[in-house]
Amino acid sequence: MSINRCNISGNLTRDPEMRALRNGTQVLSFGVAVNDRRKNPQTGDWEDYPNFIDCTMFGSRAEAVSRYLAKGTKVAIEGKLRYSSWEKDGQRRSKLEVIVDEIELMSQRQQAPADVYDEDCPF
Repeated sequence: MSINRCNISGNLTRDPEMRALRNGTQVLSFGVAVNDRRKNPQTGDWEDYPNFIDCTMFGSRAEAVSRYLAKGTKVAIEGKLRYSSWEKDGQRRSKLEVIVDEIELMSQRQQAPADVYDEDCPF
Protein backbone atom coordinates (compact mmCIF):
# COMPACT_ATOMS: atom_id res chain seq x y z
CA MET A 1 0.00 0.00 0.00
CA SER A 2 1.21 3.53 -0.70
CA ILE A 3 -0.11 6.91 0.30
CA ASN A 4 0.42 10.07 -1.72
CA ARG A 5 -1.00 12.99 0.29
CA CYS A 6 0.52 16.33 1.23
CA ASN A 7 -0.59 19.40 3.13
CA ILE A 8 1.07 22.77 2.70
CA SER A 9 0.31 26.33 3.71
CA GLY A 10 2.01 29.43 2.44
CA ASN A 11 1.67 32.46 0.21
CA LEU A 12 1.17 32.59 -3.55
CA THR A 13 4.40 33.62 -5.26
CA ARG A 14 2.66 34.92 -8.38
CA ASP A 15 -0.81 35.56 -9.75
CA PRO A 16 -2.48 32.31 -10.83
CA GLU A 17 -2.55 31.38 -14.51
CA MET A 18 -5.67 29.85 -16.06
CA ARG A 19 -5.61 27.85 -19.28
CA ALA A 20 -7.71 25.19 -20.95
CA LEU A 21 -6.72 21.79 -22.28
CA ARG A 22 -7.78 20.71 -25.77
CA ASN A 23 -10.75 18.86 -24.27
CA GLY A 24 -11.92 22.06 -22.52
CA THR A 25 -10.79 21.12 -19.00
CA GLN A 26 -9.74 24.21 -17.05
CA VAL A 27 -6.23 24.17 -15.51
CA LEU A 28 -5.14 26.63 -12.83
CA SER A 29 -1.40 26.94 -12.09
CA PHE A 30 0.20 28.88 -9.27
CA GLY A 31 3.20 28.77 -6.97
CA VAL A 32 3.26 28.69 -3.17
CA ALA A 33 6.19 29.68 -0.97
CA VAL A 34 6.52 27.54 2.17
CA ASN A 35 9.15 28.36 4.77
CA ASP A 36 11.38 25.78 6.38
CA ARG A 37 12.77 26.98 9.71
CA ARG A 38 16.38 25.99 10.50
CA LYS A 39 19.07 27.08 12.90
CA ASN A 40 21.97 28.88 11.23
CA PRO A 41 25.13 27.03 12.32
CA GLN A 42 27.29 30.19 12.15
CA THR A 43 25.04 32.57 14.10
CA GLY A 44 22.89 30.19 16.12
CA ASP A 45 19.79 32.17 15.01
CA TRP A 46 16.68 30.53 13.61
CA GLU A 47 16.13 31.47 9.95
CA ASP A 48 13.41 30.85 7.39
CA TYR A 49 14.46 29.09 4.18
CA PRO A 50 11.79 29.29 1.47
CA ASN A 51 10.65 26.35 -0.64
CA PHE A 52 8.81 27.22 -3.85
CA ILE A 53 6.15 24.69 -4.76
CA ASP A 54 4.26 24.53 -8.06
CA CYS A 55 0.55 23.76 -7.66
CA THR A 56 -2.04 22.73 -10.26
CA MET A 57 -5.81 22.49 -9.96
CA PHE A 58 -8.19 21.09 -12.59
CA GLY A 59 -11.84 21.51 -13.58
CA SER A 60 -14.61 24.06 -13.21
CA ARG A 61 -13.75 24.53 -9.55
CA ALA A 62 -10.29 25.76 -10.60
CA GLU A 63 -11.87 28.51 -12.67
CA ALA A 64 -14.06 29.60 -9.75
CA VAL A 65 -11.17 29.54 -7.27
CA SER A 66 -8.97 31.63 -9.58
CA ARG A 67 -11.14 34.70 -8.97
CA TYR A 68 -10.15 34.73 -5.29
CA LEU A 69 -6.40 34.16 -5.64
CA ALA A 70 -3.64 36.69 -6.23
CA LYS A 71 0.05 37.03 -5.52
CA GLY A 72 0.58 37.10 -1.74
CA THR A 73 -2.67 35.31 -0.84
CA LYS A 74 -2.15 32.91 2.07
CA VAL A 75 -3.60 29.46 1.38
CA ALA A 76 -3.75 25.99 2.87
CA ILE A 77 -3.67 23.17 0.33
CA GLU A 78 -4.29 19.45 0.45
CA GLY A 79 -3.37 17.33 -2.53
CA LYS A 80 -1.04 14.75 -3.98
CA LEU A 81 2.46 14.95 -5.40
CA ARG A 82 3.01 14.37 -9.12
CA TYR A 83 6.38 14.01 -10.82
CA SER A 84 6.67 14.82 -14.52
CA SER A 85 9.59 14.85 -16.92
CA TRP A 86 10.00 16.02 -20.50
CA GLU A 87 12.61 17.07 -23.01
CA LYS A 88 13.00 20.69 -24.12
CA ASP A 89 15.71 22.04 -26.41
CA GLY A 90 17.57 18.74 -26.15
CA GLN A 91 17.68 18.87 -22.35
CA ARG A 92 15.84 16.60 -19.98
CA ARG A 93 13.67 18.54 -17.52
CA SER A 94 11.52 17.49 -14.59
CA LYS A 95 9.40 18.90 -11.81
CA LEU A 96 7.52 17.85 -8.72
CA GLU A 97 4.18 19.59 -8.18
CA VAL A 98 1.12 19.37 -5.97
CA ILE A 99 -2.16 18.44 -7.64
CA VAL A 100 -4.66 20.37 -5.52
CA ASP A 101 -7.72 18.54 -4.19
CA GLU A 102 -8.71 21.06 -1.50
CA ILE A 103 -7.78 24.71 -1.02
CA GLU A 104 -8.64 27.10 1.79
CA LEU A 105 -8.04 30.83 1.78
CA MET A 106 -6.28 31.95 4.93
CA SER A 107 -5.94 35.65 4.00
CA GLN A 108 -8.65 38.11 4.83
CA ARG A 109 -11.21 38.35 2.08
CA GLN A 110 -10.97 41.93 0.88
CA GLN A 111 -11.13 41.52 -2.87
CA ALA A 112 -14.88 41.10 -3.27
CA PRO A 113 -18.07 42.16 -1.51
CA ALA A 114 -19.16 39.97 1.41
CA ASP A 115 -22.29 38.72 -0.36
CA VAL A 116 -20.17 37.16 -3.13
CA TYR A 117 -18.55 34.87 -0.57
CA ASP A 118 -21.85 33.78 0.90
CA GLU A 119 -23.36 32.59 -2.38
CA ASP A 120 -20.68 32.05 -5.01
CA CYS A 121 -17.57 30.97 -3.14
CA PRO A 122 -16.69 27.46 -4.39
CA PHE A 123 -14.78 26.39 -1.26
